[in-house]
Amino acid sequence: MEFDYIIVGGGSAGCTLANRLTARENNRVLVCEAGEDTPPGNVPSEVLDSYSGTAYLNDRFIWSGLKVTTEVIPHNDPDAPKPPLRKYEQARILGGGSSINGQMANRGAPTDYNDWEARGASGWNWDKVLPYFKKLETDLDIDDEWHGQDGPIPVRRVPKEHWSGHSKALAEAFDRAGYKYLPDQNGFFEDGYFPVTISNADEQRVSASIGYLNAEVRKRPNLRISTHTSVTELLFEGQRCVGVKALVDGKETEFRGREVILSSGAIHSPAHLMRAGIGPVGQLTDLGIPVRHALEGVGQRLMDHPSVAIAAFLKRQGRVKNELSRRHMHIGMRYTSGMGGAPNGDMFVVCTSKNSWHKVGEQIAAFVIFVNKTFSETGEVKLKSSHWADEPEVDFNLLSDRRDLERIADAIVRLAPLYADPSMQKVTSHPFPAAYSDKVRQVGAINAKNKFLTGIMAGLLDGPEFLRRYLVENFIMEDFTLEGVCNDEDEAEAFIRKAAVGVWHASCTCRMGADDDPMAVTDNQGRVRGVTGLRVVDASIFPVVPSANTNFPTIMTAEKIADTILSG
Repeated sequence: MEFDYIIVGGGSAGCTLANRLTARENNRVLVCEAGEDTPPGNVPSEVLDSYSGTAYLNDRFIWSGLKVTTEVIPHNDPDAPKPPLRKYEQARILGGGSSINGQMANRGAPTDYNDWEARGASGWNWDKVLPYFKKLETDLDIDDEWHGQDGPIPVRRVPKEHWSGHSKALAEAFDRAGYKYLPDQNGFFEDGYFPVTISNADEQRVSASIGYLNAEVRKRPNLRISTHTSVTELLFEGQRCVGVKALVDGKETEFRGREVILSSGAIHSPAHLMRAGIGPVGQLTDLGIPVRHALEGVGQRLMDHPSVAIAAFLKRQGRVKNELSRRHMHIGMRYTSGMGGAPNGDMFVVCTSKNSWHKVGEQIAAFVIFVNKTFSETGEVKLKSSHWADEPEVDFNLLSDRRDLERIADAIVRLAPLYADPSMQKVTSHPFPAAYSDKVRQVGAINAKNKFLTGIMAGLLDGPEFLRRYLVENFIMEDFTLEGVCNDEDEAEAFIRKAAVGVWHASCTCRMGADDDPMAVTDNQGRVRGVTGLRVVDASIFPVVPSANTNFPTIMTAEKIADTILSG
C-alpha cells in the first residue's frame, strides 16, 4: 500500500500532522497507532472525563509494561545497587498523552524557545513559535494578541465559582503571601498564581484526536487511520526509508511511503531509530544491530521535570464537589527561585484538590512542585534487545544536576508555611511530604478491591482527630515528616532523591540541532541526519524541555513542521 506520508504514532503530534497534511488533497496519509481509536460519538468515558485520573491510571490506555528509573545512576560505582524501576504511564491510544493527561494547556516561557534557537534549532525562537501556539487553539475566555480563536483545541479556565473550597482557600493564602494574581497563564510571562488553562470544553476533555481528527477530517479520502497497529520495523532501500512493517490486529502488513514520520514520543521514537541501525555505534554493535548511520545523540539527554509534593488531609468543606466541575486542579503558580543561574519563572506549582479517583484520594490535597526549567540532561533511552516488542531501558537521572535538587528543597521551605495560613487551616490539616510511590500506584489501580478498601479507610479518616493523625502518620506518610524535611538538609535530600519522579514530560532524545553538533539527531525540520525519507516530529526533538507541560509544545511543534512540509 502506497502513501505519501506514514505517521508512526497517533499521539498529539501524529493527530496534528494527519489533519494538516491531508488538508492538501493529493497527500495520501496513513496514521499507525498501537492503541485503540477514539472516534466521534464513541470516545471512552474515561477519556472524556474532565478529571484525568480515570484515564491515566487505566492499563487499557498505556504501555503497561514500560518501567523506568528516575534516580541518578552512579556510573563510577559498578557495585552500587540499581535504582528501583517505576511504572511510567506512557499513553497507548489515539490522541496519545492528550487522551490521558491532566489537560494542562500551557506553553512555557519565551526564554525556552530562544534557548532552542541558541542550541542550534534555527527558526524556533519565541517570535517564530508563538503563531503556532495561537494556531492550535481557540481560547474560549480571552481574545487578545496572545491567543488564537480558530484552532482545533479549545482552551478555558475553570471559573472561580466552580472551584473547590481548597482552591478558594489557596487563592487567599497566595494573596496574603504576596504572590501576584495573573488572570491569564498564557499571557505576558511573569511570576504569580493563576487559574490553570485547560484543553477542555463543556466539562469534557478535548484531546488532539478529538480536536484534529473530528468527523469532517475523518471523511477525507486521503486519510487512513489504522489503530491496533504496532510498527515492528522501518523499511529501507540503502539510506532511504521507504516504509514500515506492522502488525495490524496481529496480522503482518507492509506499508510503503514517500516519507515516514516517527511521532511515537521521546521513549519509543529513538527506539525505532536504534532498531533500524541509527544511533550510538557501541550500543548497536553490542546488540548485533548493523549500523546504518552513526548518530551518538539518539536516545541521549532524556529530560523530564522532576517533581515532589507536599500533601495534607483535606477537610470536607475543602473537597471537590462534582456537581459543578470534576476538575481537581484549578490553580497554578510560578515563581523565580533566583538559584543556580536559572531564568525567571523557573519553578511551577500545581495545586490539586484531589489526588486519586478513590475515596481516600478525595481526602488528600497537595502542592505538586515541578522544577520547570530543568538543568539535568543526562537521562538515556537504550535498547535491551533488537526485538520490537521489548520495551527499552529508560533511565531519567532526574537530579543529576544538583541545582534541581536544591531548588526543590527551597520550594518545600517556601510552600510549607502556607499550610499555617488561616484560610488553609480551615480546609486542611496534617501536612506531610508526599511521594508518588509504588504503594500509591498500587492503591490507585482501578479495581473493586481498591474501591472497597479505600472506602473503609476514608470513613476512618473522617473519624476522630486522634485516629486520623495515627492513620496519616502510619499508613499515608512515607518515612519523612514535613518539619524534618524543612529543617534538616540531609533529610530533605534523602526525601527528594527518593520521592522525585517525572511528570510524563519525556523529551529531547532526538534533539534538533545545528549541522556541526555531534549530538544533534534531527535538523530544524525534524529530518533525521544521515538518511532520507525519515523525520521525527514529537517531544523527542525538543533541544531542551520547555518550562511547561509538554502537550501544547508538542502540538505547536507538529503544526510548525507541517507548515514547513506543505510549503516545501
